[in-house]
Amino acid sequence: MRWSTGVTLTMERFDVKGKKIILAVSGSIAAYKAVYLLRLLKKAGAEVQVVTTPAVSHFIGELSFSSLSGREVFSGLWNENWSAHVEIGTWADLMIVAPATANTLAKMAHGLCDNALLAVYLAARCPVLIAPAMDADMYIHPSTEQNLKTLASYGNHILPTGVGFLASGLEGPGRLMEPDEIFAEAEKLLQLQQDGPLKGHKVLITAGPTQEAIDPVRFISNHSTGKMGYALAETAQRLGAEVTLVSGPTNLPDPPQLSCLRVKSAQQMYEAVHAHLDAQDIVIMSAAVGDYRPQEVAKEKIKKGGDEMVLTLVRTQDILSSVGEKKRNNQLLVGFALETENEEQNALGKLRKKKLDLIVLNSLKDKGAGFAHDTNQITLIDKNEQIERFPLKDKAQVAEDIFQKILQILSS
Repeated sequence: MRWSTGVTLTMERFDVKGKKIILAVSGSIAAYKAVYLLRLLKKAGAEVQVVTTPAVSHFIGELSFSSLSGREVFSGLWNENWSAHVEIGTWADLMIVAPATANTLAKMAHGLCDNALLAVYLAARCPVLIAPAMDADMYIHPSTEQNLKTLASYGNHILPTGVGFLASGLEGPGRLMEPDEIFAEAEKLLQLQQDGPLKGHKVLITAGPTQEAIDPVRFISNHSTGKMGYALAETAQRLGAEVTLVSGPTNLPDPPQLSCLRVKSAQQMYEAVHAHLDAQDIVIMSAAVGDYRPQEVAKEKIKKGGDEMVLTLVRTQDILSSVGEKKRNNQLLVGFALETENEEQNALGKLRKKKLDLIVLNSLKDKGAGFAHDTNQITLIDKNEQIERFPLKDKAQVAEDIFQKILQILSS
């Protein structure tokens, strides 16, 4: 296994100059935003081929797209160059579908091919970034939700929609993400294709809390928001890794450029981790997994009775210990410790007992650290028991510090 050494992580803007991008536009009132996105891409030096569905002409003329892109718009399958979809699909470094209507999403999900955009999509060999746009009722309809899940399962990268006033006069989800935000996501996705210190390697990260059911409406959990784990997943992506995120219940959207597996209980997280463990090079267990669960789960809602209710709790599976017992010599295992007393002593004990290569310690006594904050303050302890302390930082910067240490361990 080859690892890059001496890497310094930076969050500089990725240069898209010379990148070949398909901008696929479907028939939506939001199609005007595609013109702004096209301008951003061209200003950054990208080569852009615009592809449209027939309905786009009701909203934006082809002249706007062709003038800005410097290329003829590909909008029909029955002209002289009817097979251009193959050439375009194999030419590009990235395909952006923005806006992607409910109709276009459904056809993409089921492999239909009755227009130029769909033909290019099916011929594309590059990553595909999809930015949905539609009315709120259409966006939350079960069929649209299923189509988005299907497209994500194919490896497409689905962007969230905005929430606000819509063309129908309603207010809710379904607004097309703003052009500058789509551009930023395209930069990230293109950057992932470049050689990085974790290029070609797989990283599994757990995040968020777990929930242990008491009855159909109640559960035991904790205050974890998942922000630290999600920041780690995004940093791993920027380093070129193929990332699997196993997430407990959070209010955070699925990161668009990685595989996100949603679970609830500690047992479900245990099963998800072990189902993917053998293929991983690095495992980072940042989730706040519940240590106990109710011995019995009531089938019906427990009605209010006397002044007291007694729950019998039993231990959940210790996921971190089980991974430590099973991990290969060439797998790197990182654990987390959130402490309130004897912090470093307890973290060292966990490092030794659970056979970790690195443990990330944070204390609830540190202001701005721990659950629910956008910041964190950590101490890193490696398997040689070398201790490195860091000041309070934004969680994205904390994720960089953790991966910087991981890369140092791998290089040594």
